This record gives sequence, C-alpha cells and structure tokens, in this order.
Amino acid sequence: MAPEPRTGPGRGWLLRLVIAFAFAQGAVSMARPAVSYRALALGAEETAVGVIAGVYALLPLFAAVPLGRRTDHGRCAPLLPLGVLLISGGCAVSGLVSSLPAMAAWSGVMGLGHLCFVIGAQSIVARQSAPDEQDRNFGHFTIGASLGQLIGPVAAGALISGQGGALGRTSALALLVSAAVAAVALASLWRIEHRREAGPGRRPGDKVPVRAILGARGVPAGIFISMAVLSATDILTAYLPVVGEHRSIAPATVGLLLSLRAAATIACRLVMSPLLRLLGRRALLTTSCLLAGLLCASVALPVSVPVLAVMLAVLGFCLGVGQPLSMTTVVRAAPDRARSTALALRLTGNRLGQVAAPAGAGLIAGAVGVAAPFVLLGVGLLGAAGLGLRGDGCPEPSPTPLDAGPAPAFPDTGSAPAPPDTESVLAPPDAVPAAVPPQDTPAGSGPVPTTAPNGAPENPG
Repeated sequence: MAPEPRTGPGRGWLLRLVIAFAFAQGAVSMARPAVSYRALALGAEETAVGVIAGVYALLPLFAAVPLGRRTDHGRCAPLLPLGVLLISGGCAVSGLVSSLPAMAAWSGVMGLGHLCFVIGAQSIVARQSAPDEQDRNFGHFTIGASLGQLIGPVAAGALISGQGGALGRTSALALLVSAAVAAVALASLWRIEHRREAGPGRRPGDKVPVRAILGARGVPAGIFISMAVLSATDILTAYLPVVGEHRSIAPATVGLLLSLRAAATIACRLVMSPLLRLLGRRALLTTSCLLAGLLCASVALPVSVPVLAVMLAVLGFCLGVGQPLSMTTVVRAAPDRARSTALALRLTGNRLGQVAAPAGAGLIAGAVGVAAPFVLLGVGLLGAAGLGLRGDGCPEPSPTPLDAGPAPAFPDTGSAPAPPDTESVLAPPDAVPAAVPPQDTPAGSGPVPTTAPNGAPENPG
C-alpha cells in the first residue's frame, strides 16, 4: 500500500493546526489567571481560588473517554470548532457573572471546550504522522500550546490592574478579550484532517476495553508523566498570581514570569529532535522530570524576582519535554484501534491532576502557606522521573507468521515426494541426491521438519 503524503510542520495541515491551537491555548492561558484575579476581587480566599481552578477540569474528567471512543470510530475535525466555541463562551460568561459558583461553572465549560479541541487535534496528529515523525510532529504541535501560554499571560497582565479597586473590572475585561482571541482560532480550522476510508480497526462497536488499554505496557507511565508535568504547569499558571500577591509582585510582572516559562518551553520543543538524538528518549525524559521537580519545589523559597525568573526559565525548558514524549509513548503503546481512546485516557489523567492539584493546593495553601503546593508538585515530578527510567513503553514487535502457527502440513498437490520410509529407501543410491536435496526441501514438501517448542521450524533455511 502506498504511503500517505506527509506534510512538514512548516506548511499544510500541521501549520494550520499549530496556529489554531496557539489562539485557543492563548485564550485559556489568558483566562486562567484572569479568573483567579476576578475571584480574588469578588472576595474569594486561597481555598476558593483552588476550587474554582479545579472545576475547570471537572467536566472534562467525565467526558474524555466518550469523546475518545467517538473519535476512534469517526472523524476528529468536528471536535475542533466545537471546542473553540465552548472556550469562547466560557471565557465571555466568566467575565460577566458576579458570583463565585457561576464562575466555577463557566470555568468548567471552558475546560470542556479545551478538552474537545485537544482530543481532536492530538488524534489528527497521531493518525496523519508516520511512526518516525510522531516525536517531531507532536513536539511542533505542542509549540502551539506554548505560544498561547507565552502570549496569554502577558496580555492578561497588561489588562489586569489591581490599583484603585479596579481589579474586578480589569479582570472581567481580560476574560472578554480572551473570548475574542479564542474565536480567531476558527479562521485556521480548514482542511486539517485528511479524509480516510474506515479501516478494520475503526468499525463501530469494535471497542477495546479501557482495562486492556491501561494494561498496555507504557500507557500508565505515559499518563502519570503527563499528569505530573501538566499539574505543575497548571499550578504555576493559576497560583503564581496568589504567590505574587503575597510577595507584592505586580500582576504585569507575574504575567511576564509566566510568559518567560512558556518561551523556554517553546525553545525546548524547537530543539527536541537534536536532544533526542543526543541523549535518547529515556535519559531526556528522566533528566527533565528530575530537574523540573527540584526547580518546582524551589519556587517555595523566598527568592528575588530575577532569581525567580531564572528558575522559571529553566523549569519551563524542562517541562517542555514531558508532554510531547508522553503523547508518543501512549500512542505507540496503545492498540492501533484505540489510540484516540488512549489519548483521551491520558487527558483524563491530566484533568484528574487538574482537579486534585488545585484543590489540594488550596487546602495546603490555606493551612501551610501559598508556596507549599509547589513542594508537592516537585515530589510528583520526581516520581515521574522514576517512571522515565523504565523506558518509553513501546510495544514489542509482533511475531512473524512463521513463529505463530503450527507445524506445516503436507500440501495435497500430488507432486510431493513420498515419505522417506518408502520411496527414499527403494530409490537407487545415485538417485537420492538428485531427487530432493535435504537442505533445499521446502516446508511441507518433504520429511516433517524438526520443530521448536513454539511450533516453528528450528532451521527454516
């Protein structure tokens, strides 16, 4: 079968997907700190801010697997505009309501939209990338997320001001602007998915059980690594404003710090291929998670703003490794006909971390201090580094048909030589070598070959 044409990251479907993802993620990255600032302006305490941040991931926690099932047996592209509309609507209404429960609910709608977009986009990249292109294409795809995380916090910091009691008004303005930014992503959502005929692995009703997917070697490790990395990124985005308030760091400076972290992540993903060639997948994944864990825990230290900037830059570079490599790990380890579901399970793990981490961060911050949650995230990243030592979890190659079947049977062709106890014994001595040379005897056309315990010939020639 002729291979499908592939397009590079600088043109075609992947470029349009990166652009759309940059706008969608930029809107979310702009809205997340704006939601935190608006909740603070409405009188929320640290615990309430953590709960609101956790609700962002609550609806996606239950919707991820059904969306992945649907994508495995159908097209991925329709999820993209649906996700953009939900993101835009969630941002806009969050800026208009004035109660904390309503903000939490619409923050959940925003998170559901982000989930729809990401499941559709990741499934497209997995389907339309050759195996040797997956690391590169997933790395370039996540550049869109990093671009959004770079621009979003800067824009939010420029719009939000806490002077003169204007924090509520300016944070609402930032949310409305983020809704408009998300809507721009619709302009790039054309001709992204290549139409393909349904294969045998995409028959409706042909579902791989979730337990079987999670039992595939490499899938649980990829899910946990992704969850640890995303939880660290999410807590940095949602809780660095709270740290800034306690340390008297201006919102604009907090936005610059978050954007610096995102810029370092972009730099990491631009050099992902050389890093993989230099260090290898296992060493790169383990080292990056180890350094990220130490740096994330160090955010709890009362350091100056310049030192904090350097720490966040190095932390952002290390965090840039985990997401694309965890995507490739899950895709390679999962069954072919359940890749979208496996990616959805990975996103479910991400959302579980986004629900538990901010809520836990709020409880810890209320009891111990606002910097303590970063220590907990550091411990999680150290655990991810330990899982990285176990390898990427790629499935072993399937055995060849020769190794899988029983001993070959005699074909009923009428041309096979007689068994050795009759014809070969009666034949003259000088005729035996010319009849059937023992080393050239094809399987099933002469004496029964000696078989290995698995039924395959020991010396198949």
